[in-house]
Amino acid sequence: MKLESTLPEHPGFLFVVPAFNLFALLLVFFLLGPSFVSQSGVAVELPVSRFQMERQADATVVTITGGDPPEYWVEREPVSLGQLSERLDDRLGSDASPATTVLLRADRGVSVDTQRKVAEIALQKGFRVYLLGQPESAAAADPQE
Repeated sequence: MKLESTLPEHPGFLFVVPAFNLFALLLVFFLLGPSFVSQSGVAVELPVSRFQMERQADATVVTITGGDPPEYWVEREPVSLGQLSERLDDRLGSDASPATTVLLRADRGVSVDTQRKVAEIALQKGFRVYLLGQPESAAAADPQE
């Protein structure tokens, strides 16, 4: 006895579903991909550093931009020097993800005294403070040198 299907064949449908899944995966990758790579904070021109450190998962990024007076940022939110202490207290006391590290990103024109003030505020709160710089290879490619 030969068994045959009485339904009409639609083999094109079998290729559409996997193609749709692939399209959805690519769409998610392109929409969320940059958020996995980008560093939080405000874009500044970092000084050159020969040292590298591993990525800190629980870090709070504090950025100091050049100018007179300098501007202070916690992540991507502008704050004054007086508010900086309060914001760090909030980060330290957060139950969801308590931060223990401050990554200090200072623009190239920011004085050492200003960097020291911010670092002392973070150290008084009990944070570990790292001053960030850019690798020498990136500085060599920078035409402003």
